[in-house]
Amino acid sequence: MKAPFKSVLFSAIATFFIFGSFMYVSCNRDKCKTIVCSHDGVCNQGACICPSGYGGTNCETILRQKFLGNWQVFEKGSATNAAVYAISIVEGAKITDVQIINFYNYFTVPVNGYIGGVNGDTLYIPNQQYQGKVTFGVGNIFTTTTYGAFGSINMRYEVVDTATDIPNDFGYYPSDLSAPSAWNK
Repeated sequence: MKAPFKSVLFSAIATFFIFGSFMYVSCNRDKCKTIVCSHDGVCNQGACICPSGYGGTNCETILRQKFLGNWQVFEKGSATNAAVYAISIVEGAKITDVQIINFYNYFTVPVNGYIGGVNGDTLYIPNQQYQGKVTFGVGNIFTTTTYGAFGSINMRYEVVDTATDIPNDFGYYPSDLSAPSAWNK
C-alpha cells in the first residue's frame, strides 16, 4: 500500500513541477510578446536588455547624445591658475565614442573618450598622449537647476607634461586637494 501511495505522490509532484515550469516559461514569453526593443535590444522577462551605447525603456536612446554639444569649462588645476574656456564634444567612430575638441584649452587634436557606466552617465578619457602631454580622466553628467537636464559634467582628470613630468590635476587624485573641472552647457 505504501509503494502505490509513493508512486501517486511522485506523479502528482512531477506533474505539478512540469505544469508550473510550462506556465513560468509561457508567462515570461507573454511578457515580451508586445515589446519591441530598438537597436538590436533583446526582451527578457518583459524588459529590454540594450546593447552598449543604447538605453531607455525600449533601447531607443543613444546614450552619448546627452554629452554632445558645446560646454563652458571652469577649472583650476594643481599646477595652473583658474581658467574659463569652451570645448565641444562630438561623436566618435563607435556608438559609445566621443571626441573632445579644445580639451584642456591646449590640445589642437581631439581627445578621445567613451561613454559608459550603469546609466550611460559617465565619460571616460582613457590614457592617451598628444602634443607632449599624457591625459586621462573620468566624469559624470548630471542635471542642475541652473543648466537643466544633463547640463553639467563633474570632470576629474589629469594632464602630465612628458618633458618635465609635472602633473596638473583636476580632482582626479583627491589627496592633492585639487578640485574637479566643472563643464556646463
